[in-house]
Amino acid sequence: MKIIYTYTDEAPALATHSLLPVLQAYAGKAGVDIETRDISLAARILAAFDLAPDALAELGALAKTPAANIIKLPNVSASIPQLKAAIAELQGAGFAVPDYADDPQTDEQRAARTAFAAVQGSAVNPVLREGNSDRRAPASVKGFARAHPHSMGAWSPDTRSHVVTMDDGDFRHSELSVTVAAATSISIEHVAADGTVTVLKKPFGVLAGEIVDGAVMRKAALTAFLAREIDDARAKDVLFSIHLKATMMKVSDPIIFGHAVRAFFPAVFEDFGPVLDSVGANPNDGLASVLTQLGRMPSDIREAVEVAITQTYAEGPALAMVDSSKGITNLHVPSDVIIDASMPAAIRSSGQMWNADDQLQDTKYVIPDSSFAPLSSEAVDFCREHGAFDPTTMGTTPNVGLMAQQAEEYGSHDKTFEVAAP
Repeated sequence: MKIIYTYTDEAPALATHSLLPVLQAYAGKAGVDIETRDISLAARILAAFDLAPDALAELGALAKTPAANIIKLPNVSASIPQLKAAIAELQGAGFAVPDYADDPQTDEQRAARTAFAAVQGSAVNPVLREGNSDRRAPASVKGFARAHPHSMGAWSPDTRSHVVTMDDGDFRHSELSVTVAAATSISIEHVAADGTVTVLKKPFGVLAGEIVDGAVMRKAALTAFLAREIDDARAKDVLFSIHLKATMMKVSDPIIFGHAVRAFFPAVFEDFGPVLDSVGANPNDGLASVLTQLGRMPSDIREAVEVAITQTYAEGPALAMVDSSKGITNLHVPSDVIIDASMPAAIRSSGQMWNADDQLQDTKYVIPDSSFAPLSSEAVDFCREHGAFDPTTMGTTPNVGLMAQQAEEYGSHDKTFEVAAP
């Protein structure tokens, strides 16, 4: 018997140097071997270009066997900025990894983008969770959490913090599905207003009984919603924040995040859009990407862009901060505001987020797609009325169930597209 322990991205030093020795000590007494496999982002990139063994593929095959016993610790669901940073680090270490091309022009660049797509976003979970998923916390863990509760800020019934979401034009309101009666092949096409047909996905197979589900986010509805909520945050004098899943929803949500950056800095992109594009400043990668590329502009244009950004900050609304001391805003990096973590953190902090002065402040929580919003909205409304949750008495909602084959969140797979035509 053996246990395979995965080397991870998010806390490798903590996990590997603390938990792993404990497991080895206990298992060793029972004669159980513990092996490690590297499925970190860096290892997945190297494997994609045949520069290292594909440990994830090995574990994926093992996960389908009755004998599998895999301890899978948290992995980075890589956003584009994280992916680019890992590529640069590997190249600096001497590995022959190609660059990530935002707009691939050659066959080699397109092939590299396809390879990178396999490691971007939630690449690990669909492989290792193909089967039973059990996230129930042991009684000992629950007992410890109740005996040593984490801090919970006090809530005021007068708090102006609130959740907003789209009421039309988003994925939830456009969703349609059909159950396929018999095994067949389908394709995905876009039909423009003038009747022009563009094939987005060539025919691929579906199984009998498989559910084919489709949804669309309308750009016009999204941008109007964002502009309205930015104005409302300014009028209500609350922080503006956006909460997405730009790592897991690796195709759709970076695009939504980019629209949020554009909406918050409209003058910047209206006046300097072409020059920003020319230096590779991509708002889908966050405000930090834009700021990083300013140094590639002529000094007079760079200074004009900086003035426009400063003017936008002055006009407000104030932006929620990820790290006030470093000036990192909610719009800097898409992977900094993953809704699974960012909203619970805000609810634990009196329903507030940090402002530029390193003070907690009431906040507007913008969750564009209404599929995600109701839970957070209900939690905020509940705490406004009843006060903070009590970790010593509250229950949990574990995830226990059978995962779909090759399960991926919508907006994350090779059947999600950005369409330019109406």
